[in-house]
Amino acid sequence: MKIKNICILGAGTLGSRVALQAAISGYIVTVYDVEQKSLDFSLATMQKLLGQFHKSGQLSKGQEREVLGRIKFTLDPMEAVDDADFINESVTEEADVKKKVWRQFGKIAPKKTIFTTNTSYMLPSMFAEDSGRPTRFCAFHFHDVFYSRVVDIMPHPGTDPSLIPLLEDLGRKLNQVPVTLKKENPGYIFNTMLMALIGAAGKLLTGEVASIEDIDRSWMVNFHMPMGPFGILDSIGLDTAWHVTHKMPDRASVAFAALLKTYLDQGKLGEKTGEGFYSYPNPKYKAQDFVK
Repeated sequence: MKIKNICILGAGTLGSRVALQAAISGYIVTVYDVEQKSLDFSLATMQKLLGQFHKSGQLSKGQEREVLGRIKFTLDPMEAVDDADFINESVTEEADVKKKVWRQFGKIAPKKTIFTTNTSYMLPSMFAEDSGRPTRFCAFHFHDVFYSRVVDIMPHPGTDPSLIPLLEDLGRKLNQVPVTLKKENPGYIFNTMLMALIGAAGKLLTGEVASIEDIDRSWMVNFHMPMGPFGILDSIGLDTAWHVTHKMPDRASVAFAALLKTYLDQGKLGEKTGEGFYSYPNPKYKAQDFVK
């Protein structure tokens, strides 16, 4: 099977970046969402990124226009999946929402379509049956897309093994480094390691052991990194972190989820809203004197 037409379900930050990279890689892309404001946000996100690529010399103005010409935005589910070879779902990290989406699109997508979920922490087996096509269902999880270029391929026990090399090839064509899991694991590979770091940072903060800034400084200086755990959380999105953390039963996670919720209630979701643990576009941790 040759993949030509890609459908992205969910026009959030990550969905928009995946869609843009797919268009840059030469694919025809349709971005679907239930709200026009989300589609408007998606287009603005892409235009901003393309502007940065033009400024850095990666793309010309003509190439920018060609890329955007390969992307269509729609509120119509039928239009979204028309002739789709491949779907990647990036909707809200809530199981009930994802199940509803897959029940809907499993009924209307062409028989040829490969179904993938970009879930950060859930398992593909949670939604495979809802799609109506469990053998053609797999997790295909992106990170930053342009900076952190790993795509996780995580089949569930019923995934057709022949999909794996096809998805690995697609990952490389999207300028990502594919890593394939041998079995389902919440958080894939990197997120499992990352959550251990984030969990430890959250425990230090809620336990009033140290400040946000000093926790980040310790990590940044010791590992020569450009940001620490709380800067990383801002880049991921505090809403995404909360969706994962609030489902964990241990006392430290419960306390940290409660703290994250106070930020969410104020609309402080991190870099994408201009404020989280730090304020953007010029967070403190990027200042030259932050680690002095």
